[in-house]
Amino acid sequence: MALPIVEEEKVIRPVANFTPSLWGDRFLSFSIDSRVAQKYAQEIEALKEETRSMLLAITGRKLVEKLNFINVIERLGIAYHYEKEIDDILYQIYDENSKFEGDEYNDLCICALQFRLLRQHGYNISLKIFNKFQDGNGKFKETHDEDFLEDALVFSTTHLESATPHLNSPLKELRLRFFISSIYEKDESKNDALLRFAKLDFNLLQMLHKQELAEVSRWWKELDFVTTLPYARDRVVECYFWALGVYFEPQYSQARVMLAKTISIISIVDDTFDSYGIVKELNTYTAPYKDGI
Repeated sequence: MALPIVEEEKVIRPVANFTPSLWGDRFLSFSIDSRVAQKYAQEIEALKEETRSMLLAITGRKLVEKLNFINVIERLGIAYHYEKEIDDILYQIYDENSKFEGDEYNDLCICALQFRLLRQHGYNISLKIFNKFQDGNGKFKETHDEDFLEDALVFSTTHLESATPHLNSPLKELRLRFFISSIYEKDESKNDALLRFAKLDFNLLQMLHKQELAEVSRWWKELDFVTTLPYARDRVVECYFWALGVYFEPQYSQARVMLAKTISIISIVDDTFDSYGIVKELNTYTAPYKDGI
């Protein structure tokens, strides 16, 4: 009598077949030119102090000058050097202008800028700042040439919405680059020292970020996940950009690298669940975590 043979059950895995990485190995070999970095850093230090003097000098000036200066250095990406100084000025504005009195508050642009900056920095500024621009029904009062403005709004909205997919830059660094080179540099009233500072700071930060990306890319390459776990996404560059979106400042360099590596590992775990493992395997895989909880 022949011995019974138990046929092995065929395992059907939900493999997703992700596309290969767009980046390849292009970030592996980057290293900072120390001479260039040192030159940038020295000039940045001098410009940093010059800008600090400007920032302190506006403390006693008009409200609009304070708001515009803070708005400019924030949009240039150099405000992170002056968090305390900016907060002191905004606290002064918040404390001294709680009743929204004065000629400045007849200007909707100034009121809107003050409202945005204070709210962005955590101040609970009241919506009453806009009261004088509203009628008894809570609607904004009509102004001269209101019909013309309505037509302009429809025209602008239509064309801006059609351009939105081509203008979307969620990363702060991309928005900074656009503002520095395409807007502020062409502004006739620009401050050349601020412009120079912003460019140097942007370039030095970019060098640091590229060095971090090279470190993370080499780590990923050495672990050889592409070969050992071919079902998982090869997205280490995207994981680094995720970390960069959390915090870009130079003092968080080590945290960025650690976060990028952590997200990369989490993406592998996610793909193991969604694109490779079967229920029986995944139950075994998660059992230790359940026991620990």
